[in-house]
Amino acid sequence: MSVDTKLPDETGSAAPLSLPWWTRGDTNAFFGLSFNILVNVLTLTTLSIAVVKIPSGDVLGTVLPALGVALVLGNLYYMVLARRLARREDRDTVTALPYGPSVPHMFIVVFVVMLPIYLKTNDPMKAWSAGLAWAFMIGVIVMIGAFVGPFIRKITPRAAMLGTLAGISITFIAMRPAAQMWEAAWIGLPVLAIILIGFFTDVKLPGNVPIGLVALLVGTAIGWIGGYMSVPDVSAAAHDIALGLPDLRLHLLFDGLGNLAPLLATAIPLGVYNFTEAMSNVESAAAAGDNYNLRSVLLADGFGAIIGSGFGSPFPPAVYIGHPGWKDAGGRTGYSLASGAIIGLMCFLGLFGVLATILPIPAIVPILLYIGLLIGAQAFQAVPRLHAVAVVAALLPNLAEWGVGQIDNALSAAGTTADKVGAAALGQAGVVYDGLKTLGSGAVLAGLVLGTMVTFILEKRFRAAAVASVVGAGLAFIGLIHASEVGWAAAPKVALGYLFFGVVCLACAFLPKPAPEPASDTLDTGEAEST
Repeated sequence: MSVDTKLPDETGSAAPLSLPWWTRGDTNAFFGLSFNILVNVLTLTTLSIAVVKIPSGDVLGTVLPALGVALVLGNLYYMVLARRLARREDRDTVTALPYGPSVPHMFIVVFVVMLPIYLKTNDPMKAWSAGLAWAFMIGVIVMIGAFVGPFIRKITPRAAMLGTLAGISITFIAMRPAAQMWEAAWIGLPVLAIILIGFFTDVKLPGNVPIGLVALLVGTAIGWIGGYMSVPDVSAAAHDIALGLPDLRLHLLFDGLGNLAPLLATAIPLGVYNFTEAMSNVESAAAAGDNYNLRSVLLADGFGAIIGSGFGSPFPPAVYIGHPGWKDAGGRTGYSLASGAIIGLMCFLGLFGVLATILPIPAIVPILLYIGLLIGAQAFQAVPRLHAVAVVAALLPNLAEWGVGQIDNALSAAGTTADKVGAAALGQAGVVYDGLKTLGSGAVLAGLVLGTMVTFILEKRFRAAAVASVVGAGLAFIGLIHASEVGWAAAPKVALGYLFFGVVCLACAFLPKPAPEPASDTLDTGEAEST
């Protein structure tokens, strides 16, 4: 690691910071982040073609080039932001924020927005245009959030933000890759071992070869030697390679915007989700040592979604979870732009169909599991020990949302739904479906509220906890949390529950304060201090 102390020059003043464009650690982080984005782009490509039935020519020739534009511009911006922060703080250890297509949004825009329209109209173009309008609105809401996000970040405890982020990371980032790995454990587990040893220990490979590259090569070799991959599939996919240059698809966007009202029920809470998740990601970066300006991040995220939708991509990009992971891997300011540029080039060249047949998925996804492990651990390591309970509380809504998604997908595969099966039948099978769905709706915002309430109680700030519960009641009443759609009196009983919670906290604020306990060798009082 570089030393921040600057040697004086001949005049006796400190020499200006020498900030390299690339470091050895950038190579490690580049391979890791590139594989992360690669998995996500492969997934959204498959979903667009196989689920929404958008013609493969349109996906490879329009959607992916549009995404490529956003990836290149966004990662360029975040590299510039990182170099500015490095010069302002006069240190060369700043790590750029990672940027790419948002994982939860991929599944939401496909299964919640586009698929129902396709099933109703049997027209993939209408579904596609609705997805573009939805992504556009997400961008607008995030840009609005740029002006309120800094205030929310200021008043929200770190335990609530990092706990919510850990919930997303453990469920939506780590669980699917873990399942994909264990489907072919003989490929995935050796790759995971290489990644864990390379990124979590100080063991170095001979010649300091990048860990991410070695992991991918080893996993791919095992997959091909073991017969997991197929040569005919590669040959068939090679015929789809074609240059795709980005071009504006405003007519599709305007068609979708013409019927925007039904989309607002998901666009509004998901826009709020976007800026609250970005807020948590920025807090995660700050906990790792890089304190970025939240407003600059949110404006860039919103602008990226709007630009992408104009060029034909319904998949909003965003700052990724995982900054601490790439920082630990040695990434500085160059790795993110290099990752965005190489994946963007692949988007323009239409290579993703071929890559899906060359690279075994179990050899790629362990990098996502690594990120999930790291962010989950950070949530507990970067807060006082007293606040660990609040971290767990903030985890719960995302766990519930993930569980509901698994139940819904399983029932859909069986040709039915939770409504058709009925809550009573599900309850007899031990599935508390309605409670999970209520808890998990608006999970990111719900996690922030719940984590904040618990943090204030742990700190014995009962009036603050009461105020937080009133905020939760208001959000539930209008449907931003704990409701299936935004609307007046969307979840009145949940709102009442939050109000009763606040009444209890307010009553406790008037109880006599206990005498302070004497210091004990068994209690780490320093860690119990409020942050």
